[in-house]
Amino acid sequence: MRTNGAKVAVVGGVVVAVVGAGVGTYALMSDSGGGSSSVTSEDDRPRVKTGPPSAAEVRTTARKFLSAWESGSLKKAAALTDSPADAAAALTSYHKDARISDVAFEPGRASQRTVPFKVNAVIAFGTQKAPWQYASELTVTRDKSTGKPVLDWEPSVVHPHLREGDTLKTGEADAPPIKAVDRNGVELSTKSHPALRGVLASLRERYGDKTDGRPGVELWISRAAPKGADAKTRAAERPDETLKVLSKGTPGTLRTTLDARLQSNAEAQVNKHRKAAVVAVKPSTGEILAVANSPADGFNAALQGSYAPGSTMKVITSSLLLEKGLAGYDKPHPCPKYSSYGGWKFQNDKKFEIKDGTFAQSFARSCNTAFITQAKKIKDDALTQQARDVFGIGLNWQTGVPTFDGAVPVQHDAPKAASMIGQGGVRMNPLNMASVAATVQSGTFRQPYLVSPELDNRQLAKAPRTLSADALQQLRALMRLTATSGTAAEPMSGLSGDIGAKTGSAEVMNQKKPNGWLTAYRGDVAAAAVVPEGGHGSDSAGPVVAAILRAG
Repeated sequence: MRTNGAKVAVVGGVVVAVVGAGVGTYALMSDSGGGSSSVTSEDDRPRVKTGPPSAAEVRTTARKFLSAWESGSLKKAAALTDSPADAAAALTSYHKDARISDVAFEPGRASQRTVPFKVNAVIAFGTQKAPWQYASELTVTRDKSTGKPVLDWEPSVVHPHLREGDTLKTGEADAPPIKAVDRNGVELSTKSHPALRGVLASLRERYGDKTDGRPGVELWISRAAPKGADAKTRAAERPDETLKVLSKGTPGTLRTTLDARLQSNAEAQVNKHRKAAVVAVKPSTGEILAVANSPADGFNAALQGSYAPGSTMKVITSSLLLEKGLAGYDKPHPCPKYSSYGGWKFQNDKKFEIKDGTFAQSFARSCNTAFITQAKKIKDDALTQQARDVFGIGLNWQTGVPTFDGAVPVQHDAPKAASMIGQGGVRMNPLNMASVAATVQSGTFRQPYLVSPELDNRQLAKAPRTLSADALQQLRALMRLTATSGTAAEPMSGLSGDIGAKTGSAEVMNQKKPNGWLTAYRGDVAAAAVVPEGGHGSDSAGPVVAAILRAG
């Protein structure tokens, strides 16, 4: 038995801790409370030791586990975890499927219950061998049933990028490496464009075997599909990841729609923020020109994010109101300080109001209540249909890489009203909102894509209809007014020609500042950005988008 690493016995009713043989003893009060304890109870049944493991227990357990793994005693190593079956399977696969041998570990200094360690190993496949070094960590916990210190098993112990169901594999790669090039033939590498790391991995996984390349031998993480999900869903969440190349193979050239110059600009802009995402598209074709996220190695929010779009949603809502005759550019339109619907009370930023104003003024200043007052006049499914049928939101986009294609669910009562101003259940990302601006600019929804559909004969999504000519003309005028003298005027200043914009600030629970948005176009370039917790869209996302439009 141990208390804080010391042996414990009960002598004459007093708990005595023996600190090592021949070192000496010290007495503890028998009625002291708290802490870990394995003192024998009155009915002689031992109590299970509780509380966090001691520093000594953490060091000893980590050493035993790594020593057993290093020596090849995988069952013994697995038995030192809180999930022996899972640990044994993972450790066995590590050697069998990943072809890893000669493993040696260098434990680092423990931090509370966590022990970092370095791995030095050899990967062997056929006649090819390669050294492999990386770092990982393990955490020690206490088994609730036995009280013994054990490893808190996670796949990340084997490698920090592994998650449940993932496996390491070494062999001929599933797809050849690719040499991705932009629309002008300029190579796009992760070295020159770190923000494209995930996109390029997805492109290789999907199109590598459609190029003239030849696969090499690699060590990679084979990602597990979520339960019940198909390969596309898995790839949408996480593509396979190459960890070590034993032989490079021959890259096959894959042409994309990206523009290397705009891509560099987009990356430079989002890197000014701790978190940000931006997408630029070509309205006349739907081609994606740039995709960037900050941090570059984080989640691909630009293509797969799901955020409330805030007032940028008013572009879609306005198109509905214009078509139904519930609003008109120069027509009088209410913009009170407050407006209630479905039991919720809505207000404008800083509770402003516009007296005797027009719809154009309300749109340009982003008046929330101007839209809430119209909620009772539209059907519950009207906004959903408008978003889908005119702007292609929620259709199955086939961009060439995994994307989230927007969502405007049918809602009722107060959530319906909130959806009209980009809150409620509405969810978008910069790709979706760049497409919305592009649809206004061109007059037709053209599904964004990153790789030509001719390469794999995939069918691009098509919206059932276009916006009426009158509504389209008014919507363009509304976005131009916003860009020249409305909430987007500051970031869009100096931009001439065919321009239009809409700002947005989306409130998020437990955030001190809202997410900032801007969607805009200039000529044949449309772009949208989101800056989480950026505050007003004009100040945060605005400069990101405007810089891309200037460069485009």
